[in-house]
This record gives sequence, structure tokens and C-alpha cells, in this order.
Amino acid sequence: MKNIFRTYRSWVYVLSIIMVLASCKSLQKKQVSEPHSKNEPIEFVIVQLNDVYEIAPLSGGKYGGMARVAHIRDSIKAQEPNTFLMMAGDFLNPSLLGTLKYQGERVKGKHMIEVMNAMDFDLATFGNHEFDLSEDEFQQRLNEATFPWTTANVYQVTEDGNRSFSVYRDNDTLRIPETFQLPIIRGDSIALKVGLFSVTIDSNPVDYVYYSDYLLESKTAVQTLEAQGIDLILGLTHLDVDQDIQLSETLTTVPFIMGGHEHNSMLVQTDFATIAKADANAKTIYVHRFSYDPQTKEIQVNSTLVPVDDTVPSQPQTQAVVEKWNSILEKQIKEVIPNPYEEVYQTDTPLDGTDVAGRSLQTNLGNLITAGMSYAYDDSVDAAFVNGGSFRLDDVLTGSITSIDIFRVLPFGGSVNKVKLKGSLLIDVLNYGVEQRGTGAYLQRHLLTNKEDIWSINGEPILPNKTYTIATSDFLLKGYDIPFLTKEHPGVVEIYEPNENEIAFDIRKAVILYLKNL
Repeated sequence: MKNIFRTYRSWVYVLSIIMVLASCKSLQKKQVSEPHSKNEPIEFVIVQLNDVYEIAPLSGGKYGGMARVAHIRDSIKAQEPNTFLMMAGDFLNPSLLGTLKYQGERVKGKHMIEVMNAMDFDLATFGNHEFDLSEDEFQQRLNEATFPWTTANVYQVTEDGNRSFSVYRDNDTLRIPETFQLPIIRGDSIALKVGLFSVTIDSNPVDYVYYSDYLLESKTAVQTLEAQGIDLILGLTHLDVDQDIQLSETLTTVPFIMGGHEHNSMLVQTDFATIAKADANAKTIYVHRFSYDPQTKEIQVNSTLVPVDDTVPSQPQTQAVVEKWNSILEKQIKEVIPNPYEEVYQTDTPLDGTDVAGRSLQTNLGNLITAGMSYAYDDSVDAAFVNGGSFRLDDVLTGSITSIDIFRVLPFGGSVNKVKLKGSLLIDVLNYGVEQRGTGAYLQRHLLTNKEDIWSINGEPILPNKTYTIATSDFLLKGYDIPFLTKEHPGVVEIYEPNENEIAFDIRKAVILYLKNL
């Protein structure tokens, strides 16, 4: 299939799109006044989101907000009935709201499912953070969703072997399919058959999930869709961008991939496809306008990165669900933090908690968090570090910093462990963190610096044979972000795990106490 791509990313055009959407007063579908020619291009729109953890706007209401996204989709659909809303993974976890208890159970993404149901999503796939949930919690979310799912490489581990996940509802069992068909309707008939496949990165190993090879499964999915007579095949993935590029080079008949995982927007052109990812937390969304020529079988795609900000109205139906869960948050948070809005710190300089910064450079917020980790052990450690991906605020903190702000930054929680490491391993860990710039494995550091490729602690070069005492998160010692940093590594000399009566047992409370004492 010959592919032609045109991408318009002019902000002038984007702003004009927003003005049109915001001023749209009628959400009724446009009526077809004249019959379409069989040779006329077939058009449809996909609105793409990925990596959305917050249902409400950020930055005091300035950016994001799922009710605003719903309004944008509705406004586009009023003009183009073949408009579809899709999620490219990572939305059930993490968030502060997800950690709270409601009606006797942890929320764990229930709020997001209710919001997405209200928005009437057309398709979703799994991200790695969906499997932060327990098997029972994950199954409940599947059952609660009224929108369809698809995955080609994620399977449920059972006593009888690996099998597809299923949705159980109203005495019916609906197996989650490896592929998804999207019919484009024109008049009273199907004008175009679009097929989608989805694959997920295997970065979150849990006992109840089996990840099969994403390349092999993608090939099989494409072959299945081709055998079904699909006219156009698209990818909806949750991989890192290098994997998406490899996918596009392997599946040369797939012209467009809508992905997630990186948290920052990108539009990557390969020899065979375009890969699109929006910003996390719906700060932006991608609007892809497809035009398919039935004679030449050529596809043109105009992709617009649309900012979701306070100029965009909220769709009332979705906003009502958001407000319901915001009220639950306000009530339930006091069971976790007695004084959630107590000021613990006053800053004259904005603290950068955005995803892009925390995953690529040393931030002032990262300095405070890691200093708080050292404080948890009375500063008896040599240094401290934590993965930037554990910071989930994706926002900037200004002025008065409250307890709830710190819980929003670190919704995962977890303990601060005191670890004795050989200098050689410490150097390898620090180098790996730098190599992973742009990902969650990038390290925020305390008293650790690099000058001319020499790592130092408080100005003293790290010696490979010396043992150092480091404060770090319990998560990092599981080998998830840094594969070789595990308890079994010979360079790990000793690990101290705090008990629940110690400050270090909860990183958030340790940081709050540190800030209070500055």
C-alpha cells in the first residue's frame, strides 16, 4: 500500500481548531445531503490519548481535564460522524485518588473507568501500569468498562495455561480480542473497513500476566486482519518509541501507529509509518484526520496536536462524574493524611514536577525529595537517589506546599531503604540512569554529581572498591527500572528495610517531615 503523510503542527492552525471547537454550539450530527461517489475519498477522525492518570485539570485548572477532552471529541463528531476516541494505555494507575479507599475498597482506577464510560470511548489497550493493580482489581475494572479493549500480546496466566483476558458482565463472557475492526459508515453502508491491533511493553512483570513477543504477535495480528479483508490497518500501542520504530520497520503495510509510554508528545516519521504520541495527563491530545482514496488505496493523515487548556469548555456529563470523584477525594484523603492542606513548605521558586523535566534533568523538586530520603536516616547516608518515574505530579508547585501536594507527587508511596553498595555497582547504576534520560529510569540524586565522566559524592570521586551507604526506594531494588539493581547482585552488600514505626517506612511522610524542618 502506498502511503502519503502530511502533518500540520502549526500552532496557528491548532489555535484556530480550538476556537472552532470552543464556539461549537450544536452537537448534532451533520446530515448527508447528497449521495457520495464510490470514488470519493473516505474520511474519518481518531482522537488519541495516552498516559492519563488525572481526571481533573492540572495547574489550578489550566491544563488537561477529561471533561474538556470529551467536549473536543463531541465538537469534532458533530461535523464528522466517523469520529472515534481511543486510549493508548496507562490510565488505571497511578494517582493519589487511586490509592484511597472508597466503600471499603481501594479505588485503583475505578474513577477512571467511570469517567471513560461517560466519555464513550471507542477503544482502549493496556499500558504497563494497568498491571500495578492486583488480578482481582484489574478484573473488576475490565468488567466495569463499557468500552471495548484489544491486545495481541498480553495474556492472563491461569492454572490451565495462558489465555486471553475476558470481560464478565450480565452472565456473559466476552474474550478480549487480539484485533479490532472499526467500520467506517457512509450513508447506510460500510465504506471502509479499518483494523487495529495493540501490543504492550513488558516492563511490569507480575504473576498473573504473560507478555508474548510484541513483534511476532503484531505480525500475526496483521495477517489475521489482512485475511479478513481489512482495507486499512493501524497500530494502537504502548511501547517505548524505539520499539514502535522497530515495529514500523517490521510491519511495512501498517502506515500509522498511535502510541504511548513516553509521556511527552512526539510525531516520528519512519520509512514506512508515522508514530504519534500525545502528552501525558491530556495536556494535549492528537486529532488524526484520515482520508482514504478507494481507487488508489492511498491514505493521507493530517495530525494535529491540540492543547487541552482552560479555553476549552467541559462536557457536562463527564464533568459530573469528575466532580463526584473529586468530592470522594476530598472526603477520603483525611483518612490517610490527617491535615492534607497543612502547609509544610513555602517556596519562592516554582518546584518543577513535570514529567519531561523529572525524567531528563536534575530538578529542584528532585533535590528536595532525595534530600528528604537522606533525612529519613538522619543524614547518616552518603547519598540518595530515586527514579524520576516515581514522580507522578506532572505539574509545577508554587508558593505554599501542602501535605497533599507531596502525596500527589509520590502516589506510589513505598519505603526508603538504606543500602550498602560497592562503588563499582554505584557507578554502573548512576551511568545507567544517565543513559535512560527521557524515561522513568532517569535518577534524581542527592549529593551525587558527574564532572568529566567522573562520579563524585559531595565532591569526592567514587572509588570502585569502597562501600557506600545510599538511601533509595524499595522499588528500585526490585530491578524494574534498573534491571541489574537487585538484592541478589554481588555489589549489594547489605540492605536495611525500615519497620512501620520509622520515618523511612513511607517516603511521602519522610519528605513532609523534612520540609517541615527546613
